[in-house]
Amino acid sequence: MHYIFEVTAKPGHSIEQYAKAWMRASELIQQAPGAQGTRLHRKIGDERNALAIATWESKAARDASPAALPAAVQEIIESQSPYVDIQFIGEFEAPEWEVFPPQWQESEI
Repeated sequence: MHYIFEVTAKPGHSIEQYAKAWMRASELIQQAPGAQGTRLHRKIGDERNALAIATWESKAARDASPAALPAAVQEIIESQSPYVDIQFIGEFEAPEWEVFPPQWQESEI
């Protein structure tokens, strides 16, 4: 499943500043059971916005993760609140339908 949220840097701050903290927190989060990676995408044409996607084995694993994480994760997240606004978008299942270009081999997907 994918846990998705949008991050907007407040005036006078940048996504790069947030990304540094996001990397530190993500490295810790990836130690939780069921974590399957995180990605931070900068919005094209908007230097202050990014889309964060955290992938989990299941919703249950994601829901259980706060109890399995060190307190430092919450501290890192809270430390960013003066600099960014975070808008939760939602939780989404892994894709049921996928179409790839014919030249892509299964090993590249």
